[in-house]
Amino acid sequence: MNGLMDDDFAAPIEGDVFASAGSQRWLQILLNRAPDMLLAALRPTLKLDSQATIAWHSPLVADRFGEYHDGAALQRLGINALPQRTLADFWPRGGPRWDALGTTSNGEYVFVEAKAHVGELASAGCQAKPESASFHRIQQSLNQARQHFAPQSNADWSGKYYQYANRLAHHYLFRVVNGLPSHLFFLYFNNDAKMNGPKSALEWHTAIQKVHTALGLPPTLKQYDVHEIFVDVKLLRSLV
Repeated sequence: MNGLMDDDFAAPIEGDVFASAGSQRWLQILLNRAPDMLLAALRPTLKLDSQATIAWHSPLVADRFGEYHDGAALQRLGINALPQRTLADFWPRGGPRWDALGTTSNGEYVFVEAKAHVGELASAGCQAKPESASFHRIQQSLNQARQHFAPQSNADWSGKYYQYANRLAHHYLFRVVNGLPSHLFFLYFNNDAKMNGPKSALEWHTAIQKVHTALGLPPTLKQYDVHEIFVDVKLLRSLV
């Protein structure tokens, strides 16, 4: 596993002030002000009994809402080493920065990517220089993940939906290659009027299916422990 470096986490927000807008704001509020609501949303998918809990490691008020990636993200989860293939072998430094990280009381790991509007589903493609060793390593790992999730696909996962794809690739590394009991959650917020976000899960599903089609993915990835949950920001506004 990569060693912990100072740039393995995002610069934290000063004080206890929530982010000003978007998925970052609503996730900070949800996780810090209404963790039971988040637990209730995750409980059925994770098949947690009524006594089970989730310990959240980021983004926390006490940690000034720090967000982590690379080796620091794994260390926050208590993972000191990957048993089969190291993170450094799979991906160059600067991998996904996870919106939230948690561990369940039965020892499973939870990685969260949050969105509040459809435009967030697209992203800039891979920024590594095409002739670089980093680009080669990224492409090789993306292709391996694509073979697992979408064996019939020849789509380029380093383009428009690169952010979505690289989260899947890391889930592949953690769950499939290294056998960790990990889950990847895409958390979608409804009714973020400020960001002109979708008003319903149905609207989100329409946009998500466009991503899956472009990447050659099946309609659902539940069988791969990749999940979608939806939270209405109307339930969170009174908590600020």
